[in-house]
Amino acid sequence: MERIQASARHMTQLLDDVLFLGKTAAAKQEFKPSAIDLVQFCGELLEEVQLAWNADRKIHFICPDSCISARMDTGLLRHIFTNLLSNAIKYSAPDTVIRFELTHDQELAVFQIQDQGLGISEEDQQHLFESFHRGGNVGKIPGTGLGLAIVQQSTQLHRGTVAVKSQVGVGTTFTVKLPIYSEG
Repeated sequence: MERIQASARHMTQLLDDVLFLGKTAAAKQEFKPSAIDLVQFCGELLEEVQLAWNADRKIHFICPDSCISARMDTGLLRHIFTNLLSNAIKYSAPDTVIRFELTHDQELAVFQIQDQGLGISEEDQQHLFESFHRGGNVGKIPGTGLGLAIVQQSTQLHRGTVAVKSQVGVGTTFTVKLPIYSEG
């Protein structure tokens, strides 16, 4: 029964990912910013991700502020950080720590997700944000190769940037920079 449920969740996620990318390619994905508290949003998202993965990896959220007011699209933010956090969990060894850090200035929010996982080869980093591309070292770890394409598209809709630093066998850090007050 658990395998059937997991397969159904996987298929639903795959369909959602393909639909999202299709909308983005057709320029039909809407950007809908609203006023939010980024610290509260990140805290709630972390709870959801940890419950969904029921993982033994700890995610440490680091933010020097208790409240950061912003105007962003929460749906797109959810796509960005659910994918990045899920990948950090999926590609890290059990009992490792994942860092999720949020800093900001008056114009930009800077999010960093750092894991101690498999790492990504330089060759794979060149194709990282292409749909259906998966790293050569992922083995049998399940995935569709769509998550990072969705991260990039969602970040671009926010008029932000996403960058990666990685070393095989050491881990990966994704840095997402988004304007604090994005306008639709």
